[in-house]
Amino acid sequence: MTAEELEAGLAAELAADGESVTEALDRWSARTPTRVFIHYGEHGLDLGYAEAKRATDTIAGNLARAGVRRGDRIAVHCRSSYAAALWMFGIWKAGAVYCPIDPDLIGDPLVEQLEATGPLLVVTERLLVQALEAVRPHLDRLPRLTVHDAVGPRPPHGYPEIAYANFLARAEPPGVVIDPADVGMIVHTAGVTGRPKAAVLPHRWLAAYTLLLRRLTTPDDVVHVDLPLHSLQGAFAGLARAAWTGAGVSLWDRFHPVDFWRRVTAAGATSAVLTETMVGWLSGAPERRGERDNPLSKVLMQPLPAIHHSFARRYGIDTVVAGYGQVETGLPIAAVLIGAEPGEGTPEALRRGLGAKEVKRVCDRLGVPVVPASRIVRRGCLGAPLPFTRVAILDEHDRPVPRGVVGHLAMRPHLPGLLVQEYVGDPLSIAEATRNLWFHTGDAAVFDEEDGLLHFVDRVVDRIRIRGENVSAYHIEDLVNQHPDIAVGAVFGVPADRDDEDEVVLYAEPEPGRPLDPDELRAWCVQSLPAYMRPAYVRIVARMPRTPNGRVEKYRLRRHFLGLTDRPGPAVRGVTVTTATATPMPAARPALAPALSPVRSALPPSLPPGKGR
Repeated sequence: MTAEELEAGLAAELAADGESVTEALDRWSARTPTRVFIHYGEHGLDLGYAEAKRATDTIAGNLARAGVRRGDRIAVHCRSSYAAALWMFGIWKAGAVYCPIDPDLIGDPLVEQLEATGPLLVVTERLLVQALEAVRPHLDRLPRLTVHDAVGPRPPHGYPEIAYANFLARAEPPGVVIDPADVGMIVHTAGVTGRPKAAVLPHRWLAAYTLLLRRLTTPDDVVHVDLPLHSLQGAFAGLARAAWTGAGVSLWDRFHPVDFWRRVTAAGATSAVLTETMVGWLSGAPERRGERDNPLSKVLMQPLPAIHHSFARRYGIDTVVAGYGQVETGLPIAAVLIGAEPGEGTPEALRRGLGAKEVKRVCDRLGVPVVPASRIVRRGCLGAPLPFTRVAILDEHDRPVPRGVVGHLAMRPHLPGLLVQEYVGDPLSIAEATRNLWFHTGDAAVFDEEDGLLHFVDRVVDRIRIRGENVSAYHIEDLVNQHPDIAVGAVFGVPADRDDEDEVVLYAEPEPGRPLDPDELRAWCVQSLPAYMRPAYVRIVARMPRTPNGRVEKYRLRRHFLGLTDRPGPAVRGVTVTTATATPMPAARPALAPALSPVRSALPPSLPPGKGR
């Protein structure tokens, strides 16, 4: 097959059911107008496909009335997944760019995301207005603001505001035809090579990212989505995938381990995306009778935990999709694992969607390996490359290494538009990531000699894993070093007691002559850092260990923290190491259950009313 024939075949595969998810949503609204598209569990609201089309058309039309044009950027800053879902599709129908903002961000991280995306409009909610107002003086240019749950008191603010009522009047969409090369999203990375970057992603990226998951989903499926819609898994692997295939969505604002199975069973959910942390929470629950009597048959686990097989057997999961995914690359590597043994999976009366033979046919056509879950006994199996991307393991000179040798995971797309286009305002980082015509993922991996599959090995760059997401140590350090009494701060992760998570450790060296009080530093972190970035352990040292060129030797600090002997001598010489707390600093975010959060889910927006129950 020639390169031209390969490209033509791949392009046809992507175009088979359209490369625009909004066109797919409109098609299903015509085919199945009364079928429930979204069941918003937080408020018992059902939204049919025809209602979803009407609502998102109205948002798009009113955006056009407000002066929004193709390529303009709209930020969605909401905890309400229902509001974020409608606005995501409405923004795309207007030809604009969806820019999700993590609603937990405060201070400088929030400023950075707003400055990087440069939105014309920010869609937010009452409980988040105060955080936006706090950063307003630090923004170079003020976006307009609209508050989707505008009924009721809210903090005053100085932003130019568009009344939410302006988006409720019936309006026809502007009739924008989306090209696969058009920019669809600006999504912030975890910051694997430094600060989080604003990744510019075309619509074709979304089509490729969801392709395998779409091929495994039918209109008979219900996709359970309880991950936030500023994440890839929630917005794209969950919601967009369902809209493309005519499936239903059971939508929640956040994951709740205690209530998870009740929610799944009540909605008849057949598919879900589970992070490693979520699998750990559910596996840690006391066993009970009838755990396999649930409709969940297909689960994407990313990254794949070591306990994937025992989890699948316990809860009767038929199919586990493993894969490698990140903002820049989408999902270029995957495998399908057969979880439960015959007769131990989803009960026949509850099973919907594709059966085992149909799943195998889909995988064979796309070149996705199908293997028994029992064969994958270690954490981090990624699978095999999908046909859209060439994948290689490279050495430090970007030369491929032999199978069985660990190297840098890198890839090249066979079609344009499958990878990140740019990092907003950061041309040097994108040039470094794409050097020598390879996109360098920042992760170390290996082609296993026995099973022939790719396996994740370690992090090439300094990352900390919190709640199943990668957080940049560099980013936390940059924020901490703004403290006026800190000369230099060093941050790294150490294994937490729970699951495969990390805890944040901060070593701080004070400015000369300016004593640093641990309790005051802890209080400053609470005020200045998002909860999930706050260090669990703080140590104050007189001087950091450094290399001859002045770089902090964090590996020595890690060994010091763990109480390990350091061959070159003590990591911290002749000083007292002060521990801010004998136990991990409490943080709001590691607790995943919504009951542990003081913030109540925002009410649905007035548009559309749906069918409350």
